[in-house]
Amino acid sequence: MRGYDNEVNRGNGRGIVGQAAVRRGNLARVLGEIRSAGVYSRAALATRTGLTKATVSNLVNELIGRRLIRETGRKQSGNVGRPSRILELDGCSVAALGLEVNANCLAVRGVDLAERMLLDRRVGFDAVRVGASRTVDELARLASEAIAELESSGVRLVGVGVAVPGLVDVPSGTVRHAPNLGWQDVPITEWLRGRLDLDPETTITVDNEANLAALAEFGDEANTVSELVYLTGELGIGSGLITAGRLLRGSDGYSGEIGHFPVDPYGRRCRCGQHGCLETKIGLAAAVRTAAPDLVGTLRDPDEQARILLQRAEDGDQQALTGLDEIGRWLGVGISIAVNMLNPGVVVLGGYFATVSAHVVPTAMRELRSRAVAGPSAICPVTASVFGFTAAVRGAAIVITEEVFRDPCLVPPEEPG
Repeated sequence: MRGYDNEVNRGNGRGIVGQAAVRRGNLARVLGEIRSAGVYSRAALATRTGLTKATVSNLVNELIGRRLIRETGRKQSGNVGRPSRILELDGCSVAALGLEVNANCLAVRGVDLAERMLLDRRVGFDAVRVGASRTVDELARLASEAIAELESSGVRLVGVGVAVPGLVDVPSGTVRHAPNLGWQDVPITEWLRGRLDLDPETTITVDNEANLAALAEFGDEANTVSELVYLTGELGIGSGLITAGRLLRGSDGYSGEIGHFPVDPYGRRCRCGQHGCLETKIGLAAAVRTAAPDLVGTLRDPDEQARILLQRAEDGDQQALTGLDEIGRWLGVGISIAVNMLNPGVVVLGGYFATVSAHVVPTAMRELRSRAVAGPSAICPVTASVFGFTAAVRGAAIVITEEVFRDPCLVPPEEPG
């Protein structure tokens, strides 16, 4: 399940609850098989799952009734017997909504069960200046518009995922501490539910942006490793850690705060209160200050700032080149911390790092080679994110689609007529 596990509200496995759990598990199993294979026949599903043909047929009929799969007119030919009708993933009537809060912008992304994009918006917004309540007001407004658009096209919303740059208590949906936003103990789930006209059964899941971005990158078809470190590259620096194919949260869910590793005791004061954190060296604000100081204070969208940095470097601007080289050196320090602690199979660079990767990765790799305690054998590839600034909001939507694959009963059967 793309490395995400949420154990809240699972059944106790006894009596009626146990029977329902078994059926839900079998529905998820059949749906997962169709998802992974692309297409399947009922007979092939019975062979694959070990369930009886009658059981598989009942489960398939229920999934069709929930419009999660469809039976096409195409036939699957075999060596023996009659050709079978093909089953394939449908899910076009089901939508997941991903939301993202960042210091300078808000994002909304809607996808169906097959993660086909239904809508995608990113707007500039000064979340630091206006504060938590007004930011959630605006996020709710954007979400309401998106939900209305989805529902007008006949798509049912099954859940909302929210990515926030800070320490998040996932079970309660509360942002405990977000230094770059200036937020403390903000109950995002409670506030959004109060502002949105949602069915009580509609899920709202809030998580750290780096965790969700890491899930998006880990689930990409190009990924071939089970140990992955994702580094955000925005105003703040965080990391999402995938180990043994699962998201590594830590005992209280607050792992991954690599941006607040102190790397220079005489450095700038960080928003967290410490001095010389890695974030003060390689956050987007540091990159602008070092490579393009005329952009400081302009409140441009992070993506636009990154593209300006890239353009100047490609044009041979000496300050941009020198500044990005310095960013690359400190980035290598940060990557070496992750490599020495976690021995990942790949380090993925997100945000502005992805945009300017050609100008920071070579220097970062040189720094990594000099700092890898285990030597050359521990050096892993360092790659640019395939999703850039959209990784976190993609991950927020993915969390919701994965809940449907874990429990197809979240999607009600289609009403007759």
